[in-house]
Amino acid sequence: MSQNVYAFTEGHAGMRDLLGGKGANLAELCRLGLPVPQGFTITTQACLAYLKDPKQGLSTDLKTDIQKAIQDLEAQTHKQFNQKDQLLLVSVRSGAKISMPGMMDTILNVGLNDENVEALAQMTDNPHFAYDCYRRLLQMYADVVYGLDSQLFEDRLSQARRKEKVTADYELSSQALKDLVEDFKAIYQEELNFPFPQDVHQQIYDAVEAVFKSWNNKRARVYRQLHDIPDDLGTAVNIQEMVFGNLGPHSGTGVLFTRHPATGEKALFGEFLVNAQGEDVVAGIRTPQALDEINQHAPQIYQEIESLANKLEAHYHNMQDIEFTIEEGKLYFLQTRDGKRTAKAAVKIAVDMVKEGLITKAQALQQVDAKSLDQLLHPSFTEENLSQAELLSEAGLAASPGAASGAIVFTADKAKAWAEAGKACILVRQETSPEDIEGMTAAQAILTCHGGMTSHAAVVARGMGKCCVTGCHDLSVDEGQGLLHCGDRLLHEGDSISVDGNTGKVYLGQVPSSPSKAGADFEALMTWAREESRLAVRMNAENPQDIQTGLAFKAQGIGLVRTEHMFFQAERLLEIRRFILSSNNDDRHAALERIAGYQEADFKAIFDLSQGQKTVIRLLDPPLHEFLPQDEQEIQSLAQSLELSEEALKDRIQQLKEVNPMLGHRGCRLAMTYPELYEMQVHAILAGALASQEAGGQDLKVEIMIPLVSLGKELQLLKQRLEETADRYLAEHQMTLSYKIGTMIEIPRACLTADQIALDADFMSFGTNDLTQMTFGYSRDDAGKFIHQYLADGTLAKDPFQSLDLEGVGALIKLACQKARSAKADIPIGVCGEVAGDPASIAFFDAIGLDYISCSPFRLPIAQLAAAQASLRNRP
Repeated sequence: MSQNVYAFTEGHAGMRDLLGGKGANLAELCRLGLPVPQGFTITTQACLAYLKDPKQGLSTDLKTDIQKAIQDLEAQTHKQFNQKDQLLLVSVRSGAKISMPGMMDTILNVGLNDENVEALAQMTDNPHFAYDCYRRLLQMYADVVYGLDSQLFEDRLSQARRKEKVTADYELSSQALKDLVEDFKAIYQEELNFPFPQDVHQQIYDAVEAVFKSWNNKRARVYRQLHDIPDDLGTAVNIQEMVFGNLGPHSGTGVLFTRHPATGEKALFGEFLVNAQGEDVVAGIRTPQALDEINQHAPQIYQEIESLANKLEAHYHNMQDIEFTIEEGKLYFLQTRDGKRTAKAAVKIAVDMVKEGLITKAQALQQVDAKSLDQLLHPSFTEENLSQAELLSEAGLAASPGAASGAIVFTADKAKAWAEAGKACILVRQETSPEDIEGMTAAQAILTCHGGMTSHAAVVARGMGKCCVTGCHDLSVDEGQGLLHCGDRLLHEGDSISVDGNTGKVYLGQVPSSPSKAGADFEALMTWAREESRLAVRMNAENPQDIQTGLAFKAQGIGLVRTEHMFFQAERLLEIRRFILSSNNDDRHAALERIAGYQEADFKAIFDLSQGQKTVIRLLDPPLHEFLPQDEQEIQSLAQSLELSEEALKDRIQQLKEVNPMLGHRGCRLAMTYPELYEMQVHAILAGALASQEAGGQDLKVEIMIPLVSLGKELQLLKQRLEETADRYLAEHQMTLSYKIGTMIEIPRACLTADQIALDADFMSFGTNDLTQMTFGYSRDDAGKFIHQYLADGTLAKDPFQSLDLEGVGALIKLACQKARSAKADIPIGVCGEVAGDPASIAFFDAIGLDYISCSPFRLPIAQLAAAQASLRNRP
């Protein structure tokens, strides 16, 4: 039988799978000899076993193991539950393998009851402290274990503050706290029809069950989906001796980062509250003091914090996020973990640590989340635009960088609804809570009136790369009335504001923004990434602007030029419509000649910018209906342009109409029916390439891709025809040009017969959008109507159009690679679909030996870093 419970002294940092990140790190802190309150960890395996049938409750064996661990803890601490002179209290905290800040549940001060609170008051000679702890337990326990609305307790707390004419909870008198305890216990009876449990061991069992259950609460599921965390990990539970930061003016609690989480600056950064417990800091209930305030009043404590924090960073080779408590002048570390940071900070920290000799370049590359690089391209407000904007507040903290404008909303539900309706919004709250996660995700930015740089809003926003300003104490939210008080000014829900996460300032109205610049640290990291990557990373590009952006990011060629997007300008659209609607060859050829002139200029511009790198041009792919008019006014206008009657035009459109156009007359099937279409495009590609080559004096690498091939015979016939066309054209012009003709693999049958197709292909590239569509039988245009439900209920782990379906689509790709290379060992194989910019998909592509990936220009940094990380992981 597996071990369900481990004392902190039994574990180490390598046991994250079993003990969770928090439990493993607490064990490691003990191993390093740091001041850690003692305790034990209930394993993730015990959680998963419980979650198979939660109705059965905790097993008898697990309860027995917990009891044994409690006895050992009592012996170790020389304290006991229900012992008047040496009273033991514990915290019960979640701790998954991968950190999920604020997403699961915590209960502090477990072990208090009506009798023990009096014992604690006598033991500490501090009734105020004892009853403050008890009222906290009552509120937390009600929320976590029974799901009671916290507002029931907050309302009583507000009444008590008003009655005593104080603004902060810690200013309440001892008698007021005693009265609150009675009020809180009455809520249990009113809402649940039974009292708060007085049995200490029952409190612990219920708390453990509640933490286990919190693995599947809504906010945790949403967070896991956002951060690609598997659902089958479970959470460990850490039961730890309580130490108290709310014992008085010589006690306190805080959170620190060994480097600045927003900028990456090498200096301790954190916040601290005197006479408080840890939840006060992360919940944003009180705005804390800066960490260096401790140095002003207790320099010895500060020096100890600094020394131990630096020791942990050096030990873990990463920036650390540390929770600590000071109890009557004695320091305790409650946990450490790799700190959440912005992308800008992550890049700077990684590069700085290499320079400092703490980590290698390979370690630096693995330390930065590839997806987070998208944050570096977040916009910012220019000085010119800000000079014309009206400042609402400059009291806020720059919690997470970026710049965003939108309409004020006061609830997470409203933010989600507005975002789904296509309205940009800013979520404005007194302070956020874990229940706000969906609204935080939906909003353009988050603004809070309370809280600091380590509050829930700040930590979660940084983790998701969301612009955030916290602690705007000169603003106040009246959610009931739908108002934001800004001094004498009142703003209503729906009014526009702009939030600057780089400075902490808030402005009235919409302020225009501009893209950010990445900087020297980013360039250094990306250089290392390109050096380490086995996969070549190319760009998808359709116009000069795309190519220039891709070249700035050091793309290794162009992996996809979609030619159909060149036809949608008015004069070109008319000619392609003329071609499609023509009833004879002469009219079709006349239309194609006019189109060819446009295409030649397009291709020359692309080759001029390609710098001689490989350039893959996909021949026309979309279904014909995408080019045809849809409404009466368009039909009338086109009929006049083509000198046709409206009736004749409508008849022709009806003849071309398809029941399922995405599976119809498109791609290579068009060329099988109208070979002159692809012949025209090949002429134009060669003409553009020759003109560019002659003007630039560089050898071009032209790769022509035939889409939607499902039969080896299709490719064989089309390639032969296009090669004859190309060779004849080059001979007529007495020019030479190296070119290749390959195919896009995007149909399941093509994967299954890739060995046949490879015989006539100079290269192959997977089009994962169509391959996913046809493998699942999902219309990629319509899947949004139901796929969100599949994701919400766990039927699908990820959207397969955004991250490769490894079991189905991935298996087809792997099989196709094996078959293709069995027929032609050196055939180049790449991928150019949407998932080529997804890190999880890139890891798979590297593992199966693809040669290149190609993604949109602004996803290149993500793909380059992910490719380097995959290469490092997959090396033998």
